[in-house]
Amino acid sequence: MNLKLMAGLSTAFMMAVAAVNAQQAPTPPPAAAPASDYSYHEAFGPPFYTKNGTEFRAADGQPGAKYWQNRADYSLAATLDDKSNLITGSEVLTYTNNSPQNLSFLWMQLDQNLFKLDSRGTAIVPPTGSRNWGRGEAFDAGYKIKSVKAVDAKGGTTDVKFLISDTRMQVFLPKQVTANGGNVKLKIEYSFVSPNYGSDRMGYLDDKKSKNGKIYTVAQWYPRMCVYDDVMGWNTQPYTGPGEFYLEYGDFDLSITAPANHIVVASGELLNPTEVYTPEQQKRWAQAATSEKTVVIRSAAEVTDPKSRPAGKATLTWRFKIKNARDASWASSAAFIIDAAKMDLPSGKKSIAISAYPVESDGQDAWSRSTEYVKKSIEYNSAKWFEFPYPAATAVAGIVGGMEYPGIVFCGYTAKKGGLWGVNDHEFGHTWFPMIVGSNERLYGWMDEGFNTFINTLSTADFNNGEYNRKAGDMHKTALVLTRPELEPVLSQPANLKEKNTGILLYFKPGVGLTLLREQILGPERFDFAFQTYIKRWAFKHPTPDDFFRTMENASGESLQWFWRGWFLNNWRLDVAVSDVKYVDNDATKGAMITIDNLGKLAMPVTLEVKTKSGKVDRLKLPVEVWERNATWTFKYPSTEEIESVTYDPDKVLPDYNPDNNVWTKK
Repeated sequence: MNLKLMAGLSTAFMMAVAAVNAQQAPTPPPAAAPASDYSYHEAFGPPFYTKNGTEFRAADGQPGAKYWQNRADYSLAATLDDKSNLITGSEVLTYTNNSPQNLSFLWMQLDQNLFKLDSRGTAIVPPTGSRNWGRGEAFDAGYKIKSVKAVDAKGGTTDVKFLISDTRMQVFLPKQVTANGGNVKLKIEYSFVSPNYGSDRMGYLDDKKSKNGKIYTVAQWYPRMCVYDDVMGWNTQPYTGPGEFYLEYGDFDLSITAPANHIVVASGELLNPTEVYTPEQQKRWAQAATSEKTVVIRSAAEVTDPKSRPAGKATLTWRFKIKNARDASWASSAAFIIDAAKMDLPSGKKSIAISAYPVESDGQDAWSRSTEYVKKSIEYNSAKWFEFPYPAATAVAGIVGGMEYPGIVFCGYTAKKGGLWGVNDHEFGHTWFPMIVGSNERLYGWMDEGFNTFINTLSTADFNNGEYNRKAGDMHKTALVLTRPELEPVLSQPANLKEKNTGILLYFKPGVGLTLLREQILGPERFDFAFQTYIKRWAFKHPTPDDFFRTMENASGESLQWFWRGWFLNNWRLDVAVSDVKYVDNDATKGAMITIDNLGKLAMPVTLEVKTKSGKVDRLKLPVEVWERNATWTFKYPSTEEIESVTYDPDKVLPDYNPDNNVWTKK
């Protein structure tokens, strides 16, 4: 006999016997459950981690006992010609090899080569690309590498062979840089012409839009070391535009030479203010360093006053230093208004918020509030997650809509009010991801954009008691967008995403995922501790997705495989239906058997609202484990009267894309 049929007959027989013994007619079997895509074995299957913990990366998600990473220290000098837009540079790189392997060659990134007409990025960009990713401009683009030389211990130099391939340069060393602490010093002479609009990451605002002079926002401006790590060895994925960066940490010394009527701002601390600011401006800087309110260093009226710049020289050299950073950038213009205020950090360490913008951006509803925004955003995140590590934070108004670098960000010069708060908060939120937690943006853009989008929701709610906060939306409607079937998984490389999907999959969906994890799954206290643990463990290091997943599970004490698998590794949908309510012995006073069905592939905890005939409203919470071995779940509710309705997810905080079956009502 068919075993399933036999089991079914046995069940029916036992039900009938029980009914007779109770002197009741047998209760008819429940109606067949609707078709479901849910597989509890797939959702709650074995851990998806690709390998066990190693001596480099521990099984609980923290760096292993023998974790290592290499180091790149830079001494950089650049001269800006604001007539030709030419930047001429000299770089002295000291590269330290902490890996267990000897290295006979190095790989470096030449990101400016993206803007050449024959670059890979230019070849693959769609004609209607919204951010001009990689589209070459008709100008003399890309790096001109004049020389690469090895520098010996006595300062002598030797020419080194190098090979340029699109946005990468391979440097063949005269001798190996030895494992476990060996180092090599290189000197590179180069130049490039700045693109006007460099993929919304750098460029210059021309003097047609900034009447007092061009505004240069300069980034990806020197040959940068590729990361050599314990996961992939050399990370040499070409720069095609959408994918961002993966960089080593080190100290940076900057010397920027610009026309004397320019003001230069950059990553880190200004080392020679007496040489580049007037005595009056130096007094204002001193005032700003102790002021909670914004202090104007150079006003709109002073921008066109020659006395607002030191006299007697055609050019000035500005010197900056930033330590333990993964990059450095700068901006230069004769048009800058400058203002600043001190930031209050948990340790009492000195740091200052700065804004640089043209008169076109001035006004009470615009950039005159920028420093206030920078200060409050950084103070909140420093207290909440990890202290801001740099001596200054500078927001620059220019052609770039929004882009982040250590200690400096570029934002659109037309931004106003809440929009400017949002951009400043987001770009400086990147201080934590990826400037402090140095994930591989080229492969895992969601680990910086998505995590940052999440922390932005908390800082925005906090700012001025929610001045720009938005009410939580209907997650049922949001789910229609975040889990639509044609989306790729979050755990995709940015370059593998359709351009129209990048905003959802790099920013919005992972950000919402962390909100779900915090508010609906772990709770704020457990989540915050685990997230803080992740940041502290991987501060100034290179985590992978596994390291994040493992840390969150170990620090929260919760297996979250079902959540990572459904929300990040796959694009699964949530669809839970309240399918049936029956009374025990057909008597509402004896309790009710409520049945819910999981019709989608995603599992989530359950919240139900039960309304009874008298108007009583009750909330029930069921753990996600009800779906651990079931696609349909029936449980007893201790009713004492008839039930009018049962509603799944009454607050609309779970990503159920099909709310039409969420409510059972008395017929």
